[in-house]
Amino acid sequence: MTTEQFESLLDSVVAQLTEESKQNLFTTSKDFENRVREVLEQIGVEHEIAVDYNPHPYIFPDIAVGEFGVEVKFTAKDTWRSVANSVFETFRNQQVIYVYVIFGKMGGVPEVKWARYDDCVIHVRTSHVPRFELEIGATSSLFDQMKISYEDFSRLPIEKKMGYIRDYAKGRLKDGERLWWLEEKAEPEHTLPIQVRLYIDLPPEEKTKLRAEATLLCPKVVAGSRVKNKYNDVAMYLLTYHGVLVSQARDLFSAGSVAHREDKTRGGIYIQRAIKAIENEMVAASLRMEDALFIEYWGESVPPEQRINKWLEKADKYVAGWVPSETLFLSSRN
Repeated sequence: MTTEQFESLLDSVVAQLTEESKQNLFTTSKDFENRVREVLEQIGVEHEIAVDYNPHPYIFPDIAVGEFGVEVKFTAKDTWRSVANSVFETFRNQQVIYVYVIFGKMGGVPEVKWARYDDCVIHVRTSHVPRFELEIGATSSLFDQMKISYEDFSRLPIEKKMGYIRDYAKGRLKDGERLWWLEEKAEPEHTLPIQVRLYIDLPPEEKTKLRAEATLLCPKVVAGSRVKNKYNDVAMYLLTYHGVLVSQARDLFSAGSVAHREDKTRGGIYIQRAIKAIENEMVAASLRMEDALFIEYWGESVPPEQRINKWLEKADKYVAGWVPSETLFLSSRN
């Protein structure tokens, strides 16, 4: 069977299902999916189509007809949009080459339509398992935006798929937003804790460790008091990577309790004193933290042994009234 013949068959299938839905609404996705199988088999009898009515529960697509596959979508709402399968397609039927969608919309005016899968996938929902989102009638597809065909994308190993998805997700971020996941893997080594903790309730040693990591990733904290949003990345890092909520991020650097940790005398530049007090912890953080974090926050990969010097270079550009490279990490650079 040619693609033209199969698509003509789909025209007949959705036309019949639309008429049936107007007479008697389909109420469940299971009933609709089974009816799609029945009608597809009935109308395709001249092509000797045989449909499996008991496929693996996770198989993609739902229905296989030789090299053609049909993913069935159903909604009781008045929308042509739906969440689809995982981008990993772990349980894909490897015999299927051409994937289509049959979508039953029971809200509003009941109707059933079909579309090529690669034409109607428009977005990725980056939850725990990134999933495609599709829309019948979409004017552009996700694969157009990622500049790769669905066919080529499907053949990629998981790590390369995640590279495309990460770049797509990052391109949609608004100013001040960060990805909560960094790894280009199906099962990232880092996972966000389910419970959110308050920074103020953490033990002192953990506060110091997190403050050192955040300061290292976010050299903008040394900027003057009139610089807006200079603590935003600190708060986002602690929340998205450690599940720690900070109510006042500036207190991590300007409060007397951090500025006077080692030297109890008053005065001086609080942010300078706060950083000097955690120099050792920042050096340790620079050696252990994964490269993906520096690519995310600094926009570049930096070898661990060069990260302190790079931080000083960046900090010097933000600050006014003092020079971080002239006062900080002097012993670690000797």
